[in-house]
Amino acid sequence: MAATKDEIMGFLAQEFPQALMKSTIEEITPRGAQLLYRVDTGDLRPGQTVSGPTLMLVADYVLYIAILGHLGLVAMAVTTNMTINFFRKPNGNRDLRAVCKLIKVGKTLVTGEVWLYSLDDEEPVAHVIGTYALPQNPTD
Repeated sequence: MAATKDEIMGFLAQEFPQALMKSTIEEITPRGAQLLYRVDTGDLRPGQTVSGPTLMLVADYVLYIAILGHLGLVAMAVTTNMTINFFRKPNGNRDLRAVCKLIKVGKTLVTGEVWLYSLDDEEPVAHVIGTYALPQNPTD
């Protein structure tokens, strides 16, 4: 019951239109997704670096997109846990690329990993592991 990139974009345009304002879904894979996030001055902290909350936002968002791509349009999937490791200063003059891979897809929980990069840099700026809870069918 996977969803295509176009189906996901249509769903997000209706349910989360603000999410599409600064991002582009680059790719949906069978167990993952790739996203481009346009960094602006509102995403920066002192020192011209992308803020930690922005990195978490991007990681959470691409994980949600990967889940939609794999399981279909599950509106009420919610984040239950996220852990981030910061590796290096993200360049505040470059956009971010987020690459997500789903690690474990269960009946109630989905866990994935996200690698975050400053655009055109091969070295990651952060690594995130996140878990989402899936809504349970009331007939179960």
